[in-house]
Amino acid sequence: MMKHSFVLAHPQARRGAVQAVLSSPDGYRVAISPPGRNLDQNAAMWALLGEFSRKLEWPVNGRLEKLAPEEWKDILTAAFRREVTRVAMGLDGGMVLLGARTSKFTKREMSDFLEFLHSVATERGVVIEPPVLEAA
Repeated sequence: MMKHSFVLAHPQARRGAVQAVLSSPDGYRVAISPPGRNLDQNAAMWALLGEFSRKLEWPVNGRLEKLAPEEWKDILTAAFRREVTRVAMGLDGGMVLLGARTSKFTKREMSDFLEFLHSVATERGVVIEPPVLEAA
């Protein structure tokens, strides 16, 4: 049997999901989950992180420096989670954040995270520039 996914958006999809469950062999699994983040949310997040990267310096190892968008993502994701992200010692003695993954955010969580990024940007004086649209 093939793997099936159903977006429960209308009665026909729900009937299809029920039929797939009823015709599946023993041992198969069913998971019902909220929708994951979408590409527009992902693009908005990286645009915001790019603004943080261009406009702010942050203390790293006792010095202020510019950070890459990926590094801002680590800092801001930990802050969004109220910095309850676990920290482990790295193999060579450094520190590693555990469990801060925006890729696992639902649409709602990603929406909340984007709102949080805008709030932090405002607090820190990061002006969000509108995107420049290129002519085709």
